[in-house]
Amino acid sequence: MQENRIDDVLAAFRGKQGSLIPILQKVQERLGFLSGESISFISKALRISESEIFGVASFYAQFRFTKPGEHCVKVCLGTACHVRGGALIMDAMERELGVPAGGTTPDFKFTLERVACFGSCALAPVIVTDKKVHGSMTPAKAKDILDQYRRRQG
Repeated sequence: MQENRIDDVLAAFRGKQGSLIPILQKVQERLGFLSGESISFISKALRISESEIFGVASFYAQFRFTKPGEHCVKVCLGTACHVRGGALIMDAMERELGVPAGGTTPDFKFTLERVACFGSCALAPVIVTDKKVHGSMTPAKAKDILDQYRRRQG
C-alpha cells in the first residue's frame, strides 16, 4: 500500500502551514507520480479535499498523475531546437516509441515529453534522456540513443 511509502513524508511536514506543494513534490519523488491513492491519503492527513489537492497539483506542470516510464526522453522544441529540426526529432521519437508526446510506452520503459527549452541552445537540437543531455541531434542519432537504452535492458 502506498500509505506506508509516504507516511514519513507527511510526518516530516506535520503542523507546517503551506506544506502541500512540498509534500506533493516529495510524494512524486518517492512514487514517480501522484496516484489517486496517494492524493486520497494526503487529503485525509491534511484534512484538505481531494479536489483541492488535485486543483493545486494540476496547476503545475511538474506534477504527473500517471506512472512514468523507467526512462524519460525529453525533446526540446524551443526556438533554436525547432529551427534546427527539433520537430523532426519529436516526430521520429513518437514513431519509434509508438506514443505521442506526453505518453508512456505500454511496457513502462519510456516516457516521451516535449520541453519548451533546456537552455542548451548552442547544442541545438537537443534531447535529454533521463538526465543526460545529447546535442546536435538528428532523428537517426536519437533513435540510436533509444537503441542503446534498449540493449542495456536486454
